[in-house]
Amino acid sequence: MKAFEIRERFGLDALTLTDRPEPRPGPGKVRLKLRAASLNFRDLLMMQGLYNPRQALPLIPLSDGVGEAVEVGEGVTRVAVGDRVAGQVAQEWIAGAPTTAKLRRSTLGGPLDGMLAEYIVLDEDGVVHVPGHLTDEEAATLPCAALTAWNALVTGGLKPGDTVLVLGTGGVSVFALQFALIMGARVIVTSSSDEKLERALKLGASDGINYRTTPDWDKRVRELTGGIGVDHVVEVGGAGTLNRSIRAARPGGHISLIGVLAGPGEVNPVPILMQSLRVQGIFLGHREMFEEMNRAIDLHRLRPVVDRVFDFADSRAALDHMAGRAHFGKIAIRF
Repeated sequence: MKAFEIRERFGLDALTLTDRPEPRPGPGKVRLKLRAASLNFRDLLMMQGLYNPRQALPLIPLSDGVGEAVEVGEGVTRVAVGDRVAGQVAQEWIAGAPTTAKLRRSTLGGPLDGMLAEYIVLDEDGVVHVPGHLTDEEAATLPCAALTAWNALVTGGLKPGDTVLVLGTGGVSVFALQFALIMGARVIVTSSSDEKLERALKLGASDGINYRTTPDWDKRVRELTGGIGVDHVVEVGGAGTLNRSIRAARPGGHISLIGVLAGPGEVNPVPILMQSLRVQGIFLGHREMFEEMNRAIDLHRLRPVVDRVFDFADSRAALDHMAGRAHFGKIAIRF
């Protein structure tokens, strides 16, 4: 089978198309013929050696993909040949509280081989049926970005009538916008692009803030909420934006800390204490949460926003497109 690997050294220029033997499923396993994959910022960091410098090579990258079950091993009951399923990124996190093994040792696209290959074998417990109304490319966007956004809002206790601040318009942020809307919340979005803000408004955001022309965007958020602040912040910037997110939140508000896109910075913990804020790290979600999310997507006929679709042979171009950060929503690869 054809597969892309990072071999011998890290770096996007080390991405190499190779031939590997087709994997076969043992007892309890499922062999998928991949139809589509999608990209996450985590994939870039992993391939650049920044996510886990001790990651063993060679590695087939990408955590997210959807495929057709073409062969099942002995004893498999959750999946039948012909089913369309996505991989659960944290393969061993089926339900309950996370553990080190569930989060660090069983994730696809590092340390386990990922989805940038024609076939993959996964445990039957590590796959999830996807909503039937979605295209393959749309379904491939769900395992990481969508589930992370869903986890952030559900864990944060989002209620109808709440106000959510979403930073940026990448995959997690756009999913958070879509999910918050179907939960009955108001959504404020930030971006450096007026064009992207216009797209966010068309999706249903109540307000958009250009953080380049309005660098004190936290003050603008306060103005838009009558001086109170938002109930929930989907924080994908990390230390570089966290102080402003803290100032944009209402007393007792919730901040879901998800990404590090804004780079380093120093965080003042005093406002967290004085405002009784809840700051929670969000990393993926378990399989039962994935299935719950899919039921909501199916019910509301929600469609993920796919910025651009690349062919499998052009996977490097897809990664370069993500590195340029010009995308709105998700980037997909078609097999």
